[in-house]
Amino acid sequence: MLKFIAFGHAAAEHTVSLDHWGLLQFLAIDAARSTSRASPSSDAAPDGHAGPVYAGLAGAARFAVPGGGVWKTLLRLGLQVPRWHHGAMTASDQQFSLFDLDLDPVVEDRKSATTPTGRFSNFIVYVDESGDHGMQSVDPNYPLFVLAFCVFYKKHYSEKVVPALEKFKFNHFGHDIVILHEREIRKETGPFKFANEAEKLGFIDGLSGIIDKSNFILISCVIDKHRLGARDVERDNPYHLALGFCLETLYEFLIEKNQDAKKTHVVFECRGKKEDKDLELAFRRICDGENKLGAPLPFEIVFADKKANSSGLQLADLVARPIGMSVLRPSQDNRAFEVLTRKFYCDGGRENVGSGYENWGLKVFPPQISEKPR
Repeated sequence: MLKFIAFGHAAAEHTVSLDHWGLLQFLAIDAARSTSRASPSSDAAPDGHAGPVYAGLAGAARFAVPGGGVWKTLLRLGLQVPRWHHGAMTASDQQFSLFDLDLDPVVEDRKSATTPTGRFSNFIVYVDESGDHGMQSVDPNYPLFVLAFCVFYKKHYSEKVVPALEKFKFNHFGHDIVILHEREIRKETGPFKFANEAEKLGFIDGLSGIIDKSNFILISCVIDKHRLGARDVERDNPYHLALGFCLETLYEFLIEKNQDAKKTHVVFECRGKKEDKDLELAFRRICDGENKLGAPLPFEIVFADKKANSSGLQLADLVARPIGMSVLRPSQDNRAFEVLTRKFYCDGGRENVGSGYENWGLKVFPPQISEKPR
C-alpha cells in the first residue's frame, strides 16, 4: 500500500493500492485546482504554470519530493501530467483513462460510438499504399495502385493491438525495434530471413492472427491504371483519386459513430518532400469541400518518419498488397485477403461483416462491369 498526501487538497492523506494509480491523476488535478486558494508552497509546472505540492509517496512515512515535486514524480511513475489551457485541466478533458481495462468487445463497440468528451474523435487512422501511383509507366505485373485506411478505436488500439504486436516481436526477435514491412517479409530480406519454411509459416500465421483478432475498420481504393489511362478523361493522380474516395467513406463511417463533430487524425508515412507537399495540398483541398459531399471534413493530416515504429502504419503496410492481389488475380488463393474481408466497412454494419463491402469499404476504379452502383 502507498500513502499519498496532497497538502493543497485539505492536507488529506489518501491511501491507494497499486491497481488504483488512476486515482492519483484525479487527486493531482483536484489539488492543482485548489492551489490558487491555499497551499503552503508551489512547484513550477513544465509549462511555467504553478502546480500543486505533494508530500510524496512512501510505504509508511511522508517525505518531500525534491527538485520538481509532483511533476517529476508523476512522470517517473508513468502517469499523465495535467496540461493547462486557459485554466486547470479537468477530469472531463481526459478522453481515455490510462488504467481502465474493460475490454469487452460489445462494450468497446458501444463506447466507440459515443460522442467524444475531448477535442478529438475516438478513432485514429493509419494509411499505406501498394504499387506506384505514377501514370508515366505502368508495371504490367502489377498495374494497380492501392490505398488502404486502417481505422482504429483508440482505446482498443492502445490497449490491445499495440501490446499484441510488441509481444509478437519479442517472441520472434527478442526485441521490438524491428519494423514490419510486407515486401521484406515476402522477399525474406533484412531481419526476415527464415531458417526454413515452417518458421516462415509460423511467423505469417502469427501476424495473420493479430490482424484477425484486432478490431479495425478497413477502407480501401484500388486504381486500375491500365483502365484509367484508357478512359477519355483527364488523367488525375491515382493517389489523389483514391484519397478522395477513402476520406469521403471515412467521413460517412464517422457520422455513423457520432464522431463527425470532432477532429480525427489521419497518419501517413513520409515519402519525400515534394510528394508529401503534394499529398498535403490534395488532402486539405478535399477536406475544404472538394468532395462528393460538398462539405468540410474534420480531418488533420499527420506525417510519420519512415523509421517510426508505429504499429498502425505497419499493419496498414501489411494489408495493402493482399487487397491489390484480390483484384488483380481474384481466383488465386489469398488467405490474407480472406481475413481482411471481415474488416471492410460494409453495407449492413456488424450483422453483415464479410459481405456487402464492394463499393463501400472497397472501391475499384474505374468501376468494374459487374460492380453495382452504391
